[in-house]
Amino acid sequence: MSLYALTCRAPLRHSQLVRLTSLCSKHYDKTRCSTRRFSSHASIQKDTGIRYVRNIGIIAHVDAGKTTTTEQMLYNCGVLKRAGNVDQGDTVTDFLPMERQRGITIQSAAITFKWPVKERLPPNGQQYVINLIDTPGHVDFRFEVERCIPVLDGNVCVIDGVEGVEAHTERVWSSAREFKVPGIVFVNKLDRDGASFKKSVQDIGLKLNGMPLVCHIPWWGKETIRGVVDVITRSVVSWTGTRDVPEELSKRTLEGPIKDEVERARERLIEQLCEKDDDLLEMWTTHGKDLPSTAIKESIRRVIKDGEGSLIPVFAGSSLKNIGVAALLDGVIDYLPSPLDRPELEVRIGRTQKPLSQVLQPSKLSKASQSHIEALASVFKVVNDPRRGMLTFVRVYHGVLKKNSPMWNTHLQQFERPLNMMQISGGQTIEIPHLSPGQIGAISGLKAARTGDTLLTFGSAGAPQSELATIQVRPPEIPPGVAFIVLDAYSPTGATALEAALENLSREDPSLRWFKDEKTEQYTLSGMGTLHLEVARDRLENHYKVEAYWGAISVDYKECLTAPTAPRRAVFDKTVAGKSGKAACSVVIEPLEDDHRDTLSGSYLERDGNIIQVVFPREDLVPNIEATRQHLTNGVISALARGPRRNSPMHKCLVTVTYDARTDLFGPAPSSHLIGAANKATRDALKEAYHQGIVGILEPVMKVTIVCPEVSAGAVQHDLHSVRGGHVLEVKDIQDSQAREGGAIDASEIYAPPDPYEFQTTLRETQKGRLRMLEITARVPFVEMLDYDTLLRGKTQGRHTLTMALDTFERVTGPREKAL
Repeated sequence: MSLYALTCRAPLRHSQLVRLTSLCSKHYDKTRCSTRRFSSHASIQKDTGIRYVRNIGIIAHVDAGKTTTTEQMLYNCGVLKRAGNVDQGDTVTDFLPMERQRGITIQSAAITFKWPVKERLPPNGQQYVINLIDTPGHVDFRFEVERCIPVLDGNVCVIDGVEGVEAHTERVWSSAREFKVPGIVFVNKLDRDGASFKKSVQDIGLKLNGMPLVCHIPWWGKETIRGVVDVITRSVVSWTGTRDVPEELSKRTLEGPIKDEVERARERLIEQLCEKDDDLLEMWTTHGKDLPSTAIKESIRRVIKDGEGSLIPVFAGSSLKNIGVAALLDGVIDYLPSPLDRPELEVRIGRTQKPLSQVLQPSKLSKASQSHIEALASVFKVVNDPRRGMLTFVRVYHGVLKKNSPMWNTHLQQFERPLNMMQISGGQTIEIPHLSPGQIGAISGLKAARTGDTLLTFGSAGAPQSELATIQVRPPEIPPGVAFIVLDAYSPTGATALEAALENLSREDPSLRWFKDEKTEQYTLSGMGTLHLEVARDRLENHYKVEAYWGAISVDYKECLTAPTAPRRAVFDKTVAGKSGKAACSVVIEPLEDDHRDTLSGSYLERDGNIIQVVFPREDLVPNIEATRQHLTNGVISALARGPRRNSPMHKCLVTVTYDARTDLFGPAPSSHLIGAANKATRDALKEAYHQGIVGILEPVMKVTIVCPEVSAGAVQHDLHSVRGGHVLEVKDIQDSQAREGGAIDASEIYAPPDPYEFQTTLRETQKGRLRMLEITARVPFVEMLDYDTLLRGKTQGRHTLTMALDTFERVTGPREKAL
C-alpha cells in the first residue's frame, strides 16, 4: 500500500489513522476472520436452509406503532389482503379482545411469513423465512418481553418520530444488549405533525448509548414524509401510494438538495463503519468513498452482530401510510443475523453454565447406559387458544423436533406427548410435521409445560440419565408480585372451573401466581401491577368464562423473619395418592442478608426473593441426589408461599434444609413424601417464629419516574414527599440533560439529516406554550401509587407520563404495621 493511496482520499480521523497504520504493518497477512469469529450451534452447521431464517422481535414503548408496523409487514408479504388498524381493532397480532379494546399489545404473538414476495425476488434469489414476535409495550408486561428477547436473533426497535426514545424503550433496549441481541431502529410516525427525524436520531444516540448509522433518510414534501431514500444504494426505496413496487420506484430520481444530503449521509456512514471495521477500512483505501453497496451492507452486518449496540442502523418511515416498511423488511434480511451467526447457546446443568456443544459430546459411558439427545427446545410462551387449547411456543436450538416424539420437560422432570405442531400467523395456523434448528413454532397437547421450561427428545425410550435430565435453557427469573386481587367462586362447580382457569393462566404467564385459602375457600391472584391484574381478570372473565366475586386490587405485602429460627425436624409418613412411605428432614430459616450470596457454598436456588439451600452430610448414601434436592426444594417453596402472620408470601429468607441419609432415609420414598417432609418442617419453623414474635411485614417500594411540565413539578414533588411518604431522588430538565446522559456518545459526532423548515418547527413548538418538561425520579411505597395516575392528571392537566418498577421491599414499622 503506497503513501500516495492515502493522500488521495478524504481526511481521516486520528482513530482511523491508527487503525490503518496497524493494517499497513500487517500488510494483509492477517487472518481477518479470527478477530470476529462466532461459534455456531454445532447442531445446525449442516442445515444450509437455516441461513435463510430470521427470528426477530419488535420492541417499543406503548403506542409507538409496533402492531401497525407488523400489520403492514404482513400486508406487504401478501399474508393479508388489507392491513388492520389498531384504532379499528381489526389487527392480526392483537388478537385478544382486551388488546383491541385498549389499543395496547399484551401478549407476544408469534407470526411466520416469507420475504421478499416472489414478484420482488431477483433472478436466482431466495425467499427468507421471518419468525416475528410482537411484544408488549407496557411496563407491567416486562416479564413477557424479557422471556422473548433471548429467543430472538435480532430485534427491530420502533420509536415514535414525535416523542423520540421513551422510558420503556430504553429499558427493553438495555435488556436486548444484556442478552447480546443485535438491533435496528425504525423511526415511525414521520407523517404526524411535529415529527422530527433529526431529533429522533439524536435521541437514539444519547439515550440508547450507541452511534446511529443513518441508513435511510426521509424525503420530505410540504412538512410531511413523501418517501424514503436508501443512503447506501443512493436510490428511492419507498414512495407514498406506490406499494413500493420496484418498477414504480425506479422512476424516482434523486436531484437537488436531497441528492447532496444522501452523499453527505453516505460519507458519514462509511466513516463511522471504518472506525469499527478493519475490512471496510482496507477497502476504503482502494476504492475511496465510491464503495460498492454490498460491501457496506456486509460491513454493517459484521459490526452489529455482536449485539453490543455500539452502532445502531436507523430506518425511517410511517407504518400507517405503509412508507418505508418494505425497505425495513429488506433491512431485516440484510443486517440482522441468522441463527448460524449467533454465539453458541449456553445451557445450565445444576448450578453450572456450559456451551451446548460440550453438553452434547458423547461421554465415556457405554452407549447402552446413556440417552442420546435428538432435539432441544425452549418454551418462551404458552397461550390458550379457543379452538386448539393450550399452545406452547418453542424455539428449537438443536436437532429436529418431531411432532410425534415424547418430550421430556427438564423443569417438571416428566415426559409429555404433543398432539400437533404448527406455525402461527396471528389467528391462522399452518400444521407442520417438524421444526428444524433455529425455527420457532407452536405445539398443542402438552398438559403441563409453562413459559421458561426446556423440552428434550431422546433417541431411546425411558427417562434420561440424571445429568441430561436437568438441562435448562435460561431458567426464568420470575420477579415477586406487588399487587393481588381476591376472588370467590359462585358455586362448587364454578370453583373447579376457576382452579383450572387459574392454572392455565399461570402456565401462560408464570409472573401471575395464585393460591387457595382452605379455610375461607377464597382464591388470591398476585401479579406485577394494576394493569397486569386487570388484564388477567378480563382474560378469566371473557376468555375462560369464569364467574366469580371480585375484590379490589390491593398491595401484595410480604412477610419476613427478623431473627433466625431454631432447627426443626419433621417426619412425613402419610399415605399420598395410594402410595405409602416415610421421609424426614431438618430446616433452619434465617433473615437473608446481602452478604449471604457471597458466602454460600454449594448449589442453591433463588426464588421469589428467598434462597433455598439443601445440605447432604452423607452424599454417598443418597440414591438420586439431584432428584432428592429438587423435591425437598419444592416442599420448601410451597411452604414459603404463605406466611404465619397474615398469609402473605415469605420474602428475604435463607432456608437451609439438611437431609442426613443416616437418620432421614427410611428406604425408597415417593417424591410426594420428600416434598411433604420439607413442607412440614418449614411450616413448623415459621409457626414457631410467629409465636416468638420474630415475623415482620415488608411492603413493595417502587422506583417512580414522572415527566411533567415545570409549572406542575413543585406540586408533584410536594405530594410525593409529604403526602405519599416517598423520597425524591432526582429532578432534571430533560432537554438540558440529554447531552450528559449520552456518556460515551458525543452529541456533536452524531450525523442527522435536517428536518424541513426547521425554523417553522421551532415556531410551532413556541406556540404550544414553551413547555419545559422535568423528569422526577422518586422511591414511593406502592400502596400510595395504586391510583396515582388519575390524581396526576388533575395536577398536570394530563401532560405527564408515569412509569414505575419494583425497586425493593422494605420493612413496615410503627402505626402502619399495626394498621396492617
